[in-house]
This record gives sequence, C-alpha cells and structure tokens, in this order.
Amino acid sequence: MSDVNRETPATRTRPALSVVRSWWTRRQEHAPPRSDTGARSASPERETGRSGTAERDRAPESADSPAPSTLWRMRTTVRDTPGALASLCSALAGLRVDILSLGTHPLAEGTVDEFLLRVPAELESGTLTAAVAEAGGRDTWMELADTHDLVDAPTRILALATRTALDSAELPLALRQLLGRCTIRSVPAKPEDGAVEDTFDGTVMRLASAQGSALTVERPYLPFTPTEFARARALVALDARLGRRLPDQEDVVDLARGSVTVRRADTADLDAAKAMHERCSARTLSLRYHGPVGDADRYLRHLLSPRFGRTLAAQTASGRIVALGHLLWDGDETEIALIVEDEWQRRGIGAELLGRLVAMAAEAGCAHVYVITQSANTGMVAAMRGLGLPLDYQVEEGTLVITARLDASTAAGLVRAEAAPAGEEPAEVTAGN
Repeated sequence: MSDVNRETPATRTRPALSVVRSWWTRRQEHAPPRSDTGARSASPERETGRSGTAERDRAPESADSPAPSTLWRMRTTVRDTPGALASLCSALAGLRVDILSLGTHPLAEGTVDEFLLRVPAELESGTLTAAVAEAGGRDTWMELADTHDLVDAPTRILALATRTALDSAELPLALRQLLGRCTIRSVPAKPEDGAVEDTFDGTVMRLASAQGSALTVERPYLPFTPTEFARARALVALDARLGRRLPDQEDVVDLARGSVTVRRADTADLDAAKAMHERCSARTLSLRYHGPVGDADRYLRHLLSPRFGRTLAAQTASGRIVALGHLLWDGDETEIALIVEDEWQRRGIGAELLGRLVAMAAEAGCAHVYVITQSANTGMVAAMRGLGLPLDYQVEEGTLVITARLDASTAAGLVRAEAAPAGEEPAEVTAGN
C-alpha cells in the first residue's frame, strides 16, 4: 500500500498534527533492536506494525515440519561472475534456510538478487546476514514476509496491472505493493516545464502520469533498480493510456427515514460536492475540516482525486449528493474522512459509509485505518466502536485520533457498520481533515 503527501486543513492544525506525531513515535518505540552486521531493514513498521507477525508467519509444527520457521524477504548484491550465486545459496543451505523464490535485478556492475526465504525460527537475522556477507553478498536488506509474498513475481505483477486497469484509484496502491513502502507525490504539470520525462536516480523515481502530471516516488531505505523502474513505468503508462476509470456499481441502501444510493465518486462530482458544502452548516464543515470554513471547497478536487484514495458518495433519488466518505492512502495507517449534510444526519448514513470504507481498506491490504475528529464527538466514537475492531485512542488538546486495526477476517467478512436506528446517530458523525 502508498504514502501520498497532500495538503489538507489538518496540516495547518497543530493539535491534530501533534497527536499524530506522538502516536506515530509511540509506534516506532516498539521496534526490535537491529543486528550490527550492516544489514538494513526496509521498514520498522512492516517488521513490528503487525501484531505477532513472526509468530503468525511461522509454519505449524508437524511431522513434515518439526521445527518452526519464519518467512523473510532478503535482497543482496552479488558479483556478476560464475559461481557467485552458487556460493550464496550454499551458505544459506548450510544454515538450513529454504529458498522459496529468487528474482534477479541486473545492474551495470553486479546483480541484485531478491530472495523469499523460509528461515529456522531460532536463526537470528544477524547470523544470516553475516553468512551472506561472508559468501560475497553486500548491501544486504531484510524484512519479515508473509504468505502473500509466496505468489511469484509475474503473477503478482499481472494482478496489479489488472487492478490498475479496472480502477484509477488502484495505481498508488499498485505501486506501493510493487515497490514496498514508499512515498508517492502527484505533481501538477506546469506548461513552462515542458513534457515530463521518466527518470530514476537511486532512491527517487519520476514518472509521467495522466494529463501531463508527474508522479514522484521515493524509497529512502533502498535504491531502485532498473527492473523496478521498468515495471513501475509500465504500470503508470497503462493508467495514463486507459484514462478515467471508475467502478459503476451502485447500491441502494435503506436508512432510517429514507434511502440513498451509495456509489464511487471522483473529480467529475466536484460541482455536486461543492453544492453539498453550501447546504452544510458551519458546525458540520468545522467538524469535518478542522479549519476555516471558507477553505472547505479548495480541498475537494484533491480529496476526490483517485490519485489520493477512494471516495464514496451517497445520493438521493434526484441525484443530489448528501454525504461523502473518503479513504485516503496514508501508508499502513490509511485515513478515513466523512461528512454528512445536516438534513441527512441521524439516519445511519455515516455508519454505513464508514463500514464500507473500512471494508475497502481491508480488501486493499491496509493494516490500519484512522479518523481524526474532536474528542467531544461521541457519534464518531460510537460509529468506530460499532465496527467491532480493536481500537486505539490518542487525545491531545481536544483532538482525537482513533485507529482501527484490520486483519484478514475484516476483508473476508467485508465488515460494514449497520445503519443506526432513527434518532441514534448524532450529527457529529463527521470526521476527517
């Protein structure tokens, strides 16, 4: 999944930022000590962000597998000479490490070899990387893997291309799954800059996107290879060639005192979304955007863009949008933001959109979702609790961040919050930044 930098009202709101910073710092404090062998970890979040990752990834004990094991992804650079790879594989075999898959990334000098390994649980990463270094590997990088990594590279890339072809909002996620944890920025094209050229240099990649804009991809912990650049370039080119794509599924949802149609939305709905803003009270807009009410409209084009996530709209039979829910790609802690027009509050529509967005996040492989709201917003707290998921709360100066942890069962069950009975959903079921 990808980090998308965006300017929103919350970026100008000190309390919200302070809460997020302290919450993120707390998450990092639980990272395990790294070995002193020179091996690099791509992402402490991937190693520790999942509860009990190593325990879950260990193979069950049985007659065929007497000792528990752990899945690891490892990348190392070896000399492009006969026997170099054989020496490395022999060193791994000597440690009873099973090589499940191997991919190669040719360089001008040497080759980057990427392994999926099944490692004896008692084998420390420092011992493994030391053996790799002794066998000729350098710039070794490791991270914990899971069963999703057992899919071979061609199959995985084809699946990502298929998802990208079906939905414009899938491109950032596809790039994230292809390249690992990275930061993706969408930069509008400037006529004076001319045509955008596809380039990459070390840990930064720049790719021409649709309508002449550019995507900048950064991965500070691990340089990109020419192979990764070619794959990413092909995905972005596919997206640009196919143009606007949006799933056309619509669901009629019966709510307290009426029904609405829930569907996906994008920048084509900008005018309708602005019209909804005009019908909303200052209090509703303030709860949603945490900033000057007059600034609300300027963020809509950004929020509706598939480059930054997915949007659900609830509309009446006449086609008027009365609520918006945004799923904004923000790494493993994907953000959810909601706004419901005053006249349609207390009917269950906020809970309905929230449940659908959480299910979409789980299906996309997100580990967490969070909302930013006011600590007095009991309606938002109740709606999050209604999901039946583990929750984490961080409060500072009246700003509340509620984080829900997702897992495979969330995606499999397509968890959706049920609409609240009439009169039980407070007007404050509005959150976001």
